[in-house]
Amino acid sequence: MLVVHVHARVRPERVAEFLAVTLVNARASLAEPGVLRFDVIQDHADPAHVVLTEVYRDEEASGAHKQTPHYAAWRDAVAAMMAEPRQSVRYAAVFPADGRGWASESP
Repeated sequence: MLVVHVHARVRPERVAEFLAVTLVNARASLAEPGVLRFDVIQDHADPAHVVLTEVYRDEEASGAHKQTPHYAAWRDAVAAMMAEPRQSVRYAAVFPADGRGWASESP
């Protein structure tokens, strides 16, 4: 299991647009077989700070995600919306340790 937190600092005037295209990517990501969870969360104190929490079955699933057309469309669409480059931190899941505790339903 691989958990990735992607921190995005968005230009304040582009937050609504960023969230709209990010939700399209998140929903499409949940249809990938190796994606167990894909959450989009927004900082209460700083709405221009958005964190994506991505949970993959394994490293291969993470790599496969980056090869999808919806990821490429998202990456290209948000490039000009960033106030600074995205940062990601990779984690190993300790609990829950299997996919059943992480899986979410596609909305």
